[in-house]
This record gives sequence, structure tokens and C-alpha cells, in this order.
Amino acid sequence: MTRWYFSATRIPALARGSCGSTPTLWNNPEHTGLIMTETTRTAAGPSAAIAAFAANTRYEDIPANVLERARIHILDGLGLAVASGKFPFAGPVLAAVEELGEGPCSVIGTTRKATLRDAAMANGVLIHGLDYDDTHLQAIVHPTSAVLPTVLAIAEQKDLTGREALTAFCIGMEIAIRLGAAINGGMHHTGFHATGVIAHFSSAVAACCLMGATERQHIDAIGIAGSTASGIQVFLEEGAWTKRLHPGWAAAGGITAATLARHGFVGPNRALEGRFGLFETHLHQWKKDVVGHYLTDGFGETWMMADTALKPYPVCHFIHGAADAALELHKEIDGAAIESVDVFLARDTMKIVAEPIERKRHARNEYEAKFSAPFVVAATLLKGRFGLPELTDDAIADPAVQDLAARCTCHEDPDSLFPEYFSGGVRIKLKDGREVTRHVPVNSGAGDRKMTLEETTEKFLQNTGMIIDDAHAMSIRETVVGLDNAKVADLMARLRFNA
Repeated sequence: MTRWYFSATRIPALARGSCGSTPTLWNNPEHTGLIMTETTRTAAGPSAAIAAFAANTRYEDIPANVLERARIHILDGLGLAVASGKFPFAGPVLAAVEELGEGPCSVIGTTRKATLRDAAMANGVLIHGLDYDDTHLQAIVHPTSAVLPTVLAIAEQKDLTGREALTAFCIGMEIAIRLGAAINGGMHHTGFHATGVIAHFSSAVAACCLMGATERQHIDAIGIAGSTASGIQVFLEEGAWTKRLHPGWAAAGGITAATLARHGFVGPNRALEGRFGLFETHLHQWKKDVVGHYLTDGFGETWMMADTALKPYPVCHFIHGAADAALELHKEIDGAAIESVDVFLARDTMKIVAEPIERKRHARNEYEAKFSAPFVVAATLLKGRFGLPELTDDAIADPAVQDLAARCTCHEDPDSLFPEYFSGGVRIKLKDGREVTRHVPVNSGAGDRKMTLEETTEKFLQNTGMIIDDAHAMSIRETVVGLDNAKVADLMARLRFNA
């Protein structure tokens, strides 16, 4: 059935066209949305390439190593969601979801069931809330928290198989990463949290996959997601909680976009590259740095998601190289008194983890601490570790850590391999006059140092151990490892419990 859309006030001008000719409607950004039919609405460029990849990729098309990494990243994300129940931000989220009403979908780590979008929103907050979730280093995006909440909620509601969920998860992850790689770090310059923006598109695509959308409906969903995508980084000024919300809100937005598209709601073809599209409105002068081929080439041949890094530390990934260096130096100095510390970071990350320097030297709460290179390096040097216990109120207020953080100075790292890796270094001047230095080119959890299933299981058990016993945790782990032959509802049943 052909659908017509028109604006009565513009029909005469369009009928005449420019200089008496018939106008080009869809491909002319001056005349979008005026008169369109199903046959005239043609698309080319990023949205069409993404849609073709997503609508036509099947479980059997995904390489075994990519599926293996998918299971590892799902396991990691679920462990983080469980652990988040122990932290203050979880309570308000769960109370809000309860007030919003019951539904068919599980909220991880509780006995609550919520509506499709509310469950996805809550689970997104829980997965990302500790900032301990994975990062694709080149894309600078947290892909699992951008996709997994959507996949779990829809797959549970529709009683889908693990294979269907894994397929949508891999596709959504790939879209999040490729969009982040194309943006090339530009959003951090303009004050946007890249994950908070990109997750709307990846969630919309993942939702479309699980809903059986056509290529055309994928394109519409991507276009609709462009009108919900946001996520400002103002939380950095005061340690506010809003960053935690971004992937969950994007999951709700993506589900909305996909559902609207499936029912015929029309979205723009050029939501990314259009004259008022994402690149123009969100990147400003950095639009010139967009690397467009990531969104058009190699889909289904090169899976960038397989290179996603898991986090060995629950802090901003930009600090991980320096944290690695501090951990090595802790062993080398063997308790010797420290006079001062120099921390070396990639130039483009400085404004996030090193500026303003006096605020970063005096972290006052958990969120400020995990985005403070001075705090993380100081704590790691003194304690020889950095995990969730180092982010408790008492640990943050530790006078020894606060004193050393105040004596940390941050510099641009001339040897950084950013953005391929989050390299970092630390130079210590000791009170006995010695000076020791360590530089880490490839941060732990990335590249050849990617975490294995065994290492991820260890992290998973440490995180879930804050809430449940190992036997229960291992039952979740075994379901994830065997997800190809399970129902998502079985997995979600194991994730419902009274904390």
C-alpha cells in the first residue's frame, strides 16, 4: 500500500518546482518531508548501509570469535548490574521504576518486573552505573551498556532464544562502535557524552533486529533516534549521577524509535550526515574529522566489536594506562615515601580526567574520584590495587590518598598511542632523592591484553559476590556461556532475586 505525506501549504510551489522543473524531494535537504511515497523514499549513505547490514545479518553469519567475545561482554555487564545494587544510585532508580508501574520485564538484581522501556532503562543504569563496563578504545564508547539493556528487555518480553539475542547484541555493538569510530572523538570536544548519544542509534538498530524490522524500518528508526539522542557531560562539574542514566535512557529511546518505525512512523534518511543531522548539530567544527567509511564499508567482513576492551579498574578508561603504571611502581618503590607524582595522559583526555586540576586533586565523592587521574594514581600507588572498595566514602576521604593526590601533576603524554590504546605513564620523585618512571603503551584489558573468559569470570564473581553467593553467580555464568542454546527468559529468571 502506498503512503502519501504532504503539506497543503507547500503543494503549489512544489508542483511548479524550481525554475519550472519537477523538484527532487527526498534527496534535496531543502525539501525533505513534504511529499513522499514509499517508492520515492530512497536512501543512500550511512543509514542505508547500517540498515542493510542489520536487516540481513543472521546468527550463522557471525564469526565464532565474535560470538565468544559477545558472551564474555554480556557476562561482564550482568555482573556489574548485580553489583550496582549495593551502591546509592540504585535505590532511586528502582523506586522510580516501581512507581512507573509493573510489566513483563525483569529488573536485574531485584524481584521487580517493569514495562519494556522502564526495565531497559533501569538495567542500563545498573550496567553502566559503576563505570566499570567495557569500552571500545578507538570509538570511545561503552557498547555493552548501549545495547544489552535493549536486547534483554525485548528478548524476555518476546520469549526469544539466546541465538536471536546474541545476533541482535553483536549487530548493535558493531553499530555503536562504528559510529563512535566515525565520530573520531569529536563529541568529547563539544561536551557530549558519546555513549549517551550513540546508544540511541545502536539501541534502535538492536531493537529493530529483534522486532523483525525491514531495511526501510531500520532507516526510519535510525532517523527517529536522531531526535532523541543527547547526553551532556555537565555531570563532570559536580559528580552528578546523570551519566549513569544515558545508556538506559537510550535503550528506552531506541525501543521507542524501533516500535514507531515498525508501525509506519517516518524518520529522516539523513539523520547522521544531513544538513541538520547528528554530525552537524553535535560536532560543530569537528565535523570535518568524521571518518565516514566506518559507516559504509566492511560490514559483516570486519567485526570491530571483537576488539572491545573490558575494564580491570572501575574508573574512566582514559586513566587505565596510568593506573597500570602506578600498580607496577607500587611494587618497585616498596613503601618508600613519595615527594611528588607526575601523571602522563593522552592530550584529548585531559579535560575529562585532569581538568580543572584543583578539583581533580580533591575528589569528594565516588563519581569525582573515578574521573580523577590524581586520585586514581595516588590510591593505586599507596594501596597496590584499585577496585570498588577504593570508591567507598571512607576510602575517598583517606587523608593519605588525598594528600598524595594533591601532589600529583598531570601532563600530556608525548608517547601516547591514543585513541588506539589508552596509554599512560607515571613518574615519581621519592623523598630519598630517587626518581622512578613507568610508561604503559597498551593498557590492560585491551589489544593483546584483552581479558579472557576466565579473567572475566573472576571479575564477575568479585562483583556479584557483593550481593549473591558463588553458586548462584556460577549458575548465571553457565547460562550466559551456553546462551546459544537457552532462552533469554531462563537467564533473566536467574537474575531476579532479593538482594
